[in-house]
Amino acid sequence: MFSKISIYISLHAIVFLIIIGAIVTGGFVIAFIWAVKGGQYEDDYSPAVRILFDDDLPEKKDKENKEEKKDTEEEKPVNSIK
Repeated sequence: MFSKISIYISLHAIVFLIIIGAIVTGGFVIAFIWAVKGGQYEDDYSPAVRILFDDDLPEKKDKENKEEKKDTEEEKPVNSIK
């Protein structure tokens, strides 16, 4: 059914793909080890808590904007007709 040449070529393709897969896997393992040694995963507490403290600055801006709106509302004439 299959000739010897087609089996020979398909076996070389499989070996080639296995070698390429091993090289890619090795690259990912090396990148992971490099990230761990570089301290990428050391701080596991602050990312979970960071969202709790994220709203401090916008609240201050909102208060300033409300104060500005109050100042502009006071300047409007009392007898205005809408």
